[in-house]
Amino acid sequence: MTTASAFIFPGQGSQRAGMLETVPELDSFERLLDAAEALSGLDLRHLALHGSAEELADTRAAQPLLYLADWAWGVTLLESGITPIAVAGHSLGELAALAVAGVFSPEAGLELVVERSRLMAANAAATPGTMAAVLGLDRTAITAAIAGIEGVWVANDNSPGQVVVSGTHAGVEAAQAALLEAGARRVVPLAVSGAFHSPLMQSAADAFAELLAGTEFSDARIPVIQNTDPVPETKGSAIRERLAGQITAPVRWTETMQQLSSAAPVVLIEAGPGSVLTGLARRIDGVTGMAVETTGLEVLVAEVS
Repeated sequence: MTTASAFIFPGQGSQRAGMLETVPELDSFERLLDAAEALSGLDLRHLALHGSAEELADTRAAQPLLYLADWAWGVTLLESGITPIAVAGHSLGELAALAVAGVFSPEAGLELVVERSRLMAANAAATPGTMAAVLGLDRTAITAAIAGIEGVWVANDNSPGQVVVSGTHAGVEAAQAALLEAGARRVVPLAVSGAFHSPLMQSAADAFAELLAGTEFSDARIPVIQNTDPVPETKGSAIRERLAGQITAPVRWTETMQQLSSAAPVVLIEAGPGSVLTGLARRIDGVTGMAVETTGLEVLVAEVS
């Protein structure tokens, strides 16, 4: 009996040196990597092999590298005979999910990703900000604790007990004190270059929306569950509209995992480097996750077939 599965694609935070060494060999991968280097102006091969944590945290490098790795794993899973009931990606991972679902070509997705990374880097430089992970409180409690604090917002609802806030340096610092007082176990500053998924990224979001308007979006061959509105969607125009708001909107990942597992027992297959999303899945009752890179493709295919 075949086990129902869904593909989930990681975003920034999953990058590491050596991240492309385990990527499946696809005929088009080297060509896409060449294109990524030309578009970004970066030596992505060197960074993928030898980049420091600081170099790889640069969103201009992390985004194209993760997109390509995620896409390659997703395509390989499809070619292995696994047909997911849906796909979803965490922040940047959503673009890989859309490419795998056939919403746009991998080349078009790569162009979007490289420009997205540039826009976000430029916005972060012009409007400084930061992010912090809050451990031990859920989204509702965090929202209440930071109400009235200027310049801070909930950015990523990753799982029960792990939520990320984003905003100005002063806003996040003020929020840290309020959150600890409200019962958070820890508030951990993140090594990021800007206040992603907050209103401070509005200029990047506006420019990215213009870019999306000129990009062809096909209807998805596989239902997509998006960060801004975590319900299944296949219509290209609706997917474009949701993606346009993603840069400033919260990543509703807890709801995404609950949606994926709501209809029937589903194994969430993490298609990309590492197992960050698989770890988050363990925090949701009734949700099972497997990371293809750490589990191994043959073992994973045997488990879900």
